[in-house]
Amino acid sequence: MPVQLMKMKKFLNSPENITDEVLEGLAGAYPDKIKIENGRIVVRANPKSKDKVAVITMGGSGHEPALSGFVGEGMLDASVAGDIFAAPNAVSVLAALKMFKDYAGILLVVLNHAGDVMSANMALKMAAREKINVKSILVADDISAGLDAPKSERRGLAGCIPLIKVAGAAAESGMGLDEVLAVAEKFNGRIATLAVAMSGCTHPQTGQPITELGDDEMEIGMGQHGEGGGGRGKILTADETSEIMFGALSKAVSLKEGESLFIIINGVGATTPMELAIVFRAAKKCAEKIGAKVVGGIVDEILTVQEMAGFQMILCVLDEQSARLIKARSNAPYWTCIGE
Repeated sequence: MPVQLMKMKKFLNSPENITDEVLEGLAGAYPDKIKIENGRIVVRANPKSKDKVAVITMGGSGHEPALSGFVGEGMLDASVAGDIFAAPNAVSVLAALKMFKDYAGILLVVLNHAGDVMSANMALKMAAREKINVKSILVADDISAGLDAPKSERRGLAGCIPLIKVAGAAAESGMGLDEVLAVAEKFNGRIATLAVAMSGCTHPQTGQPITELGDDEMEIGMGQHGEGGGGRGKILTADETSEIMFGALSKAVSLKEGESLFIIINGVGATTPMELAIVFRAAKKCAEKIGAKVVGGIVDEILTVQEMAGFQMILCVLDEQSARLIKARSNAPYWTCIGE
């Protein structure tokens, strides 16, 4: 075993096989829910009717359970997996689009990272030449670039998961492509995410650290691959950290008194459920101070950054329709809110 893998203290085999072994293990654990097609396309074991819209996403591996863990009834029909921290190529994305060309349309969910956007745009152009009925939505929920930053400068973080849930439920209900896209775009406008890290992570294929923080430091605004966010400082308490993050997020979504809020505290790898629950408590209290109604939430790991310590706080403002869709039934392996 290479020395760098031993230093990482991870249960791995050959670095070049990580992605395929992850997908094989995921499919093996949930054979009644998902299966692997064409190498690295994760699809539902029991496809939905072709008279409904298919929802597909794409992205790098290494962030498990995202994104492939959210393939299933009421969520994704397919996830195209790239290598570790790397976007899948356009040919692979096109192959997934072709698999669903006979459906009532396809919604492609793209996270705002340069490689993902490039692959998606190339695949969409090729799909247009083949007359595949597909539309896309860009998720850029990270507000660390600033509240006034244009969407092009905002990264896609774990806010993609509740958006996939809402879009997937809309598609499952029988809405047409334009309707599903409209529902997703409306929801997309009222979600925001901010991440904080207490320690960095290593790349599982190289063993090299991506970001390093001092023992007494944390950084608000950390990216999905360990990119710095410019908010480095001394470690604060759960309440202090939550108040800073919630304050910025509530402004980003223009949260108003009386509105309904769904809060997700996403652990990014090495932070305990105990800590995440304490953070959720603090965020809920912040919401209640301004008169918002917290109608539900998730305290879990839905998108990780290897062994990074920290979390992502996600605020989703719900209207009557999105509240119903986010609570609708799903059997995706890692969606913990089963629904009705």
